[in-house]
Amino acid sequence: MTSISAGIASALTNGEPRVKAMEVRALVRAWRKGALDWTWETPMPDRPAVPAGLRLLPPAQMPPRRKAGSAATRIALWHSVAHIEYVAIDLALDAAGRFGEAQGPEFVGDFLAVATDEAMHWALIARKLHTLGSHYGALSAHDGLWQAAEDTNGDVAARLAVVPMVLEARGLDVTPAMRDRVRASGDEGGARILQRILDDEVGHVAAGAKHLDSVARARGQTYENYWKTLVQRYFRGRLKPPFNDSARQAAGLPRSIYHALA
Repeated sequence: MTSISAGIASALTNGEPRVKAMEVRALVRAWRKGALDWTWETPMPDRPAVPAGLRLLPPAQMPPRRKAGSAATRIALWHSVAHIEYVAIDLALDAAGRFGEAQGPEFVGDFLAVATDEAMHWALIARKLHTLGSHYGALSAHDGLWQAAEDTNGDVAARLAVVPMVLEARGLDVTPAMRDRVRASGDEGGARILQRILDDEVGHVAAGAKHLDSVARARGQTYENYWKTLVQRYFRGRLKPPFNDSARQAAGLPRSIYHALA
């Protein structure tokens, strides 16, 4: 029987995006069937495999945005979303594999569920790029998202505070306007993809909030104050309004904890 750690590490080190997405789905099916051994002999890689041909750049070195409305702009938009979703697969897998042994089966199950959602999102966007005559890896992508994982490798609370509860929560804020712009351009199919991503991200943020609350209580901390402390220590950017307060509230992020840091 394959161990849970070996299965997660294998998916993280798979650098072929389509195969990786399928491997993640198979891994989660095996987990849900009880077909993975709860052993943790396989360490997680320091960094997941980067797809061949994908050029990663520091955020400040990314090329300027193209003229709105052009075919190149549409491709650039979907390529950037594809990259976000692809890295999100690895972020969820790494959380499950790096912290799962200590945090337990519920934690592992929640973050494997996030990983398979992200794999599905990536596959939808990859097909969208194909209809536009492009593919994931055709353009450069920024390397800032994985930096958050490296910065929080030593503390599950820091990882939860920053990745689901800041980075993914940011998606709750910006996706509605993106969806509306795509719909206004006449791309209803693209708008539906973004709505699906938005709906799923509420649950992903909620998983982070739930587990941070559990870790905070175990450490004798209060959830809201602990989150603020962790964000101030580990998040390199700043929280930027406007916020999607209703979606954040549904995910377990009350206004009182994030407006104070904006």
